[in-house]
Amino acid sequence: MFCCLPSPVFPAARGLISILLVAGFAAVEARAEPHGARPWPRNASGADEALDQRIAPPPGFTRVPAPQGSFAAWLRGLPMKPADAPVLLYTGAKKWRQDVHAAVLDIDTGTRDLQQCADAVMRLRAEWLWSIGAKDRIAFDYTGGGRVPYSRVARGERPGESGKSWKSGGKADASYAGFRRYMTGVFSYAGTYSLDRELKAVPGGAMPEIGDVIIKGGFPGHAVLVADMAENEGTGERRFLLLQSYMPAQDIHVLKNPAARDGSPWYAAPVSWPLVTPEWTFPEGSLKRWP
Repeated sequence: MFCCLPSPVFPAARGLISILLVAGFAAVEARAEPHGARPWPRNASGADEALDQRIAPPPGFTRVPAPQGSFAAWLRGLPMKPADAPVLLYTGAKKWRQDVHAAVLDIDTGTRDLQQCADAVMRLRAEWLWSIGAKDRIAFDYTGGGRVPYSRVARGERPGESGKSWKSGGKADASYAGFRRYMTGVFSYAGTYSLDRELKAVPGGAMPEIGDVIIKGGFPGHAVLVADMAENEGTGERRFLLLQSYMPAQDIHVLKNPAARDGSPWYAAPVSWPLVTPEWTFPEGSLKRWP
């Protein structure tokens, strides 16, 4: 399972790829929704149900409070594809396994094999920061060790493949299309190895929080995102949801819990290690948090 390996863009192909990206993301920007709405391309069905409307809490549980504008509240409001939607690969073909998901996010995957597991986690985090106007906080580590802030790219600077060297003189671009080109660079030169190292470890036995990442960094590696949390007020028990993409690049989807006989997507908190998900088992120490 070689999931979430960085996919370097080879120099000989860069010129053509740059032209294609400019045209492709210009089209994305032209189809963008009104200010304040989701700016990415949406499913043609017109479905407008959010994650917290589609997935009900377990019986006896209610969702924990989430401040307006927080990552948690934003994740709960993510739009969903229709209830019977399959998980599609970046090619448009169906994923060979259709038994691992409870729902599919209505967010584009792109047409290249880039938005895999860690990439989807970084995409969602960056889209939230973009949505609240915190663009100066969008930054990720490349596998080569360099830190690559979006703000530098928006000013016209261009990072090398390691993220440690930079060239100036590029065209400044603070548009959403430019942001998506920045994220394509992140997908190409970052992955579970780098993301695992930039996140902070959560102490063993601690309760996960919405927005936390459960990750195994490496070659291969995998990452899933804690997308929601519910609590039973009578017992204090908690349950959480997980989002993932996988390899090859595919729709981001809500994972089923393989331990639940009824196909429920809710996992028990605190995490019982090792955490078994439909396509990956995570060892203790895999729970991480954004710095």
